[in-house]
Amino acid sequence: MAEEISSSAASAKATTTTETKKKRHLWPLRWIPTSTGHIIAAEKRLLSLVKTPYEQERVNIGSGPPGSKIRWFRSASNEPRFINSVTFDSKEGSPTLVMVHGYGASQGFFFRNFDALANHFKVIAIDQLGWGGSSRPDFTCKSTEETEAWFIDSFEEWRKAKNLSNFILLGHSFGGYVAAKYALKHPEHVQHLILVGPAGFTSETEHKSEWLTQFRATWKGAIINHLWESNFTPQKLVRGLGPWGPDLVRKYTSARFGSYSEGSMLTAEESTLLTDYIYHTLAAKASGELCLKYIFSFGAFARKPLLHCASEWKVPTTFIYGFQDWMDYRGAQDARKNMKVPCEIIRVPQGGHFVFIDNPSAFHSAVFYACRK
Repeated sequence: MAEEISSSAASAKATTTTETKKKRHLWPLRWIPTSTGHIIAAEKRLLSLVKTPYEQERVNIGSGPPGSKIRWFRSASNEPRFINSVTFDSKEGSPTLVMVHGYGASQGFFFRNFDALANHFKVIAIDQLGWGGSSRPDFTCKSTEETEAWFIDSFEEWRKAKNLSNFILLGHSFGGYVAAKYALKHPEHVQHLILVGPAGFTSETEHKSEWLTQFRATWKGAIINHLWESNFTPQKLVRGLGPWGPDLVRKYTSARFGSYSEGSMLTAEESTLLTDYIYHTLAAKASGELCLKYIFSFGAFARKPLLHCASEWKVPTTFIYGFQDWMDYRGAQDARKNMKVPCEIIRVPQGGHFVFIDNPSAFHSAVFYACRK
């Protein structure tokens, strides 16, 4: 009997050892866990750098536009969806400034701006549907029109839930594209439009890029173009790397906002907290990111360029670009020729595409100047 127990114990020990070895062997394949809870927690850690008190809330936008059979978006689920928002304390009577992030980002990217802007505005920043700490429904859009509706209509439901009107709308990069399209559809709610390094003003045809045409003809270009049309996103790479994902994000953050910064570098604490935040927002469930191929063709050229809508513009607009922004400010110059509303273009020195991180003080001055009236 004693020998049987001893044998069983040895067998159990051997099994445990084998399982432990298997777990160690499989460790590289396991992902660093993330979730909405992880994202909100990382957001709070990042926003601990901001001195202005704020309120974080997830605003219920329902299951889809009222009176429509469309749920967010054409999914079978009728569960409510939420837009993650942060609202900063401000002086009573301050104008409202709503801030919309760009592709692959979320509202925490404005962490260097909230204090300065909250001295002059009631600042509200959001995570667009399918990004950051907002709900991430299955992305089932199949056209540019549906994809634009995903972002424009969800933003409008958020506006209704917050009971907002007559606000200043600021959008960065892809968020600038969404903000502009929203203002075209709902101009009655937008007092002033501020587009920061906005994407989507010109198409590939208008740009006539010889370099892009030649690159696409190479085998590397053909592969990348195929990945683009297959909707392979940068986020998929981060998820696919599993536990090595955070290291890739860390290298990107250190390079872009450190050694290759166009302006003021991030401090060690800022870099650490931003890296953690970016990782969790990128590694979470794919949703809004899948808009990429429907809005842009390879090379980030718009399939439905804003330039074509310039004559329909109804809201006074200010464009803000960093001097080193890879987004071409000449698209705004071309659009301005056809606009029938006040429009100005401001270029900020020592700033790239993330001018509000690169040179925050000059960026704030540009925003204040834009809203001087």
